[in-house]
Amino acid sequence: MLTGEQYRASLRDGREVYYDGERVEVADHPIFERAIQIAADSYDRYYKPEAGAISDYLQTPSTIEEMRDRAELKAEQLTSGSYVSLMTLLTAADRIESVRPQGSAAIRDYVREMQVADLRLVECITDAKGDRAKRPGQQEDPDAYLRVVERRADGVVVNGAKLHISGAPIGHELMTIPTKAMKPGEEDYAIAFSIPVSTPGVKTINVTSETPDMSFADMPLSEFKHDPVGFVIFDHVFVPNERVFLDGETEVAAAFAHSLGLWVRMNGLKNMADEADLMCGFASLLAEANGLDRVDHIKDKLAELVIHATLIRSTLEASILNSEVTDDGVVVPNEQYANAGKYHAAAYRTAMLQHIQDIAGGSLVTAPSSRDLESADVGHFVRKYMSTKQSVDGTYRLKLFHAAKDLTSGAHAGYNAVAQLQAGGGLYAQRTVTRGRYDLRAARAKALEAAGLSNPAEAE
Repeated sequence: MLTGEQYRASLRDGREVYYDGERVEVADHPIFERAIQIAADSYDRYYKPEAGAISDYLQTPSTIEEMRDRAELKAEQLTSGSYVSLMTLLTAADRIESVRPQGSAAIRDYVREMQVADLRLVECITDAKGDRAKRPGQQEDPDAYLRVVERRADGVVVNGAKLHISGAPIGHELMTIPTKAMKPGEEDYAIAFSIPVSTPGVKTINVTSETPDMSFADMPLSEFKHDPVGFVIFDHVFVPNERVFLDGETEVAAAFAHSLGLWVRMNGLKNMADEADLMCGFASLLAEANGLDRVDHIKDKLAELVIHATLIRSTLEASILNSEVTDDGVVVPNEQYANAGKYHAAAYRTAMLQHIQDIAGGSLVTAPSSRDLESADVGHFVRKYMSTKQSVDGTYRLKLFHAAKDLTSGAHAGYNAVAQLQAGGGLYAQRTVTRGRYDLRAARAKALEAAGLSNPAEAE
C-alpha cells in the first residue's frame, strides 16, 4: 500500500496535464494542491504496512453484511470512485464471461493488481458524441466516439476522447468503457480497457470549481470536497492485450455501462442518504436558531425533509438487503432499489434545499463573513445583531449560516447540484432502469385478480 507522500510522488510520472491553456506539473500546481492533499490524507487513513495488504475501502464485499459495513466507510471522491471502478469491472466480468472469457480473466487479474498496488482509478465513459441524433459509425468525425484505429498482435491503438472525467489529473489509471450499447457494424467502438494516465498519447485538459485565492473560512462543508474534472484525450494511444477487456464484441458492449451505472448510482445513493440526514439536521438547527421551531409551516417543512431522508435511507437498505452474489463471490446490490432511490434523491433534492433556504431566511446569503466577525471595528456589531436569544449567540448563528450556505447556495453548491443530478446517467437513465427491473407482469396480475378479470392477451 502507499502512504500519502508516496501517492504524491507517484503523480510525477510524466503525465500530460493541461490547465487554463498551459501544460502543468500536476504535483506542483496550486490549483490541484487541495485535491491532492485530500487524496493523500485518505491514503494515510487506510494505510497498512503489511506486505500484500489491501485498503479496507478497496476490498470487494463477499457478503451482504460486508457490503453494509462497507457503506459506513468514508473516503474522498478519488478513492470512492476507484472502488466503483473495481466493482464495475468485476460485475461486467461476470456478464461478459460467456462471450469473451479472456476479457473476464483479464479483468480479474487487473482488479487484484490494482488492489495490491493501491492505485486509484478514474472512470472514462462519456464520449464527445458529436451529433446526438446519430449512431457512432454515422458521425461526420468518426472520433466522436472512442474507437480502435489499429489492431496489432500485441494490442490495439485507440483514438478519441472521454469527457467529464472526475479526478482525471490526480488518479493513476483510466478505466475506459463504451458509453452505451453497440450494434453490429460498430465493432471498433466496442472497446474496453484500462491504462495508466501517463501512457504516451494521453492528455487531460482540466477544469475545477476552485480558484487559487479561494478562502474556506466560511465554507466548512466544501473545504474537503473538491475534485478536478478533465477531458481525457486519447491521441493514437496503444493498449497492450493484457489491458484489453472487450474488443469488438458488440453484443455485450452495454454490460460495462450498465455495471458502472449500478455502482455509480449505489455510491451516489449512499452519499445522498447521508446528505439527506445532513439536510434534516441543518433545517432543525436553523429553525431553532431563528426561533421558528414551533411554527406550523416550519414543522411541515421539517416533516417533508424527514420523510425524504427516510425514503432515501430505506432504498439504500433495500438495495443492500436484496443483493445477489455472483459465481465469483462478488456481492451486487439490487438495481431496482438502487435506481429508484437515486432517482428520488436527485429529483426531489432541490425541493428539500428550498425548504432549508426558506427556514434560514435572507441571512443565508447576506450574513457577514468570518473576517467581519473578527474585525476590531465591527465584530461586536456582527455578534450583537446576529444573535437571537440568550441561548443562541451571534457567533454560533453566523457560523451556522455559513455552513448552511455552503450546503444550499454557495459556489460549490451550484456545482454539486449538477453533479448530483447527472451522476449515474441523469434522471432518464434511472427511470429507464427502474421501469425495466420492476415486475410489471406481477402487478398487472394483481390488478386483474382484484378486478375479477382475465388477461385478454392470454385469452388470444
